Amino acid sequence: MRKAFVAIALFLVAFTVMLGFYHPFLWWTFVFTGPIVLLGIYDMIQPKHSIVRNFPVVGRLRYFMEDMRPKVYQYFVESDTNGTPYNRLNRSLIYQRAKKELDTIPFGTQLNVYENGYEWLSHSIMAIGHDDLNLKPRILVGGPDCKQPYSASIYNISAMSFGSLSQNAVLALNGGAKLGGFAHNTGEGGISDYHREMGGDLIWQIGTGYFGCRNMDGTFNGEAFGERARTDQVKMIEIKLSQGAKPGHGGMLPGKKVTPEVARIRLVPEGKDVLSPPAHSAFSTPIELMHFVKKLRDLSDGKPVGFKLCIGRKSEFFAICKAMIATNIYPDFITIDGGEGGTGAAPQEFSNSVGMPLRDGVAFVYDVLVGFDLKKHIKIIASGKVSTGFDIVKNIALGADMCNAARGMMFALGCIQALECNSNTCPTGVATQDPSLMKGLVVEDKKVRVKNFHNQTVASAVELLGAAGLKEFSQLTRAYINRRVSPNVIQNYRETYPYVPVASLLETPYPSRFELGMALSTETSFLPTDYMVTEVDYQNANPYHE
Repeated sequence: MRKAFVAIALFLVAFTVMLGFYHPFLWWTFVFTGPIVLLGIYDMIQPKHSIVRNFPVVGRLRYFMEDMRPKVYQYFVESDTNGTPYNRLNRSLIYQRAKKELDTIPFGTQLNVYENGYEWLSHSIMAIGHDDLNLKPRILVGGPDCKQPYSASIYNISAMSFGSLSQNAVLALNGGAKLGGFAHNTGEGGISDYHREMGGDLIWQIGTGYFGCRNMDGTFNGEAFGERARTDQVKMIEIKLSQGAKPGHGGMLPGKKVTPEVARIRLVPEGKDVLSPPAHSAFSTPIELMHFVKKLRDLSDGKPVGFKLCIGRKSEFFAICKAMIATNIYPDFITIDGGEGGTGAAPQEFSNSVGMPLRDGVAFVYDVLVGFDLKKHIKIIASGKVSTGFDIVKNIALGADMCNAARGMMFALGCIQALECNSNTCPTGVATQDPSLMKGLVVEDKKVRVKNFHNQTVASAVELLGAAGLKEFSQLTRAYINRRVSPNVIQNYRETYPYVPVASLLETPYPSRFELGMALSTETSFLPTDYMVTEVDYQNANPYHE
């Protein structure tokens, strides 16, 4: 191909020269042939790309096709049910609800109901009519030490920081939360002007970088925290221990992205790299975590304080619960982020291969809290790929009290799953800081769509509840959700995730599947006490069978 290009280039040059001598005005054809020839010469001598070096000019089509591949696949190749991370069926449902368009489907389900993993709700002959149901259910978040409990929607906006999202996206999300009466989690980037402008309820997330409440050395600043936390718009405070998309992984904001605005919001030096460590510096043991929860609650004048985590080593959560018992300090809520959760950018290994999936995490946390008799003080929030009414119902059946969504809300904003969140080239203006792309997202229109999506999704969850013959989500149990586990075996969630007796972890004998976790954990350290556990204990530890 190199030789062919040389021959073609010589021909183009000779042909253009001949035309120029014959008709002088045709020298302008060099405007077209010249760049092609020069580009080909550059391609042949550049050392970085073998394909382009061997196939000058033509080889560049490879990069164009690679860029176009996700779009072509999404629109022309994938079926309604096999797209990832979100299939077209679910994306279309979100778009329809956001726009208040017809969201029913004709001709029956497209799902293979005999495939392993298919799930469904057990309905009742005595279903309850829509007029007898509360289509706007609320959950009161606040334990015994909370002075300002918050009445929350069962479905709220999950953590997404300004910077990851554009200012228009943040404005539209918070505007939708204000219109729809639900809460907006700030993400660990802190409270920006765009979170405040619309006046929607905020859940302020405090990450390992303590953005918005930090000293210049990156440590926690209680005075800065209190000043922001006591504002009326902040309804709850969430300590981020880990997130499902990249658990155990910190991050760095490059100095070129630390604009004067970002520096002011995050309380960081302008123009310098900002480190978000993988772990907190304000505490290092479970007991210290509980005291940090109390400190934040006191500094915020008694607002609900909780923490968010993706379950990793189970012993760490046992240790946290032991610390609650030892200190008599309880978080007001715990957000469980599933390993299937999304993020703007994450290492592939972390996103694909680290962290417990949401269903398993919610069931585990609920059972351990019940075992320690702590669930009565603490609300559980499920976060991770929750975008339909059935998703909400499934997670509440497992033990959650409410749910958060990030990507579902992004679709309501107009996200098309272009998978360019990490490149600053989001075509819909959602996940970019490019002003020219941001202009495509009209806040006044999109905030209404966010409200519509939220309200109709909650209403669909309530209608499913009525179909099961129930009036309150507190009546929903694991027995109502069924799952095909093999061609001829069906289990409900109660069989897959059996309940544990209340307070069964406060004295021996413990439920057998939790004996190992109890032996490995201590309230004084997050490290497992392996020296206390024999190989026989490991062999006898069976996750879900007594």
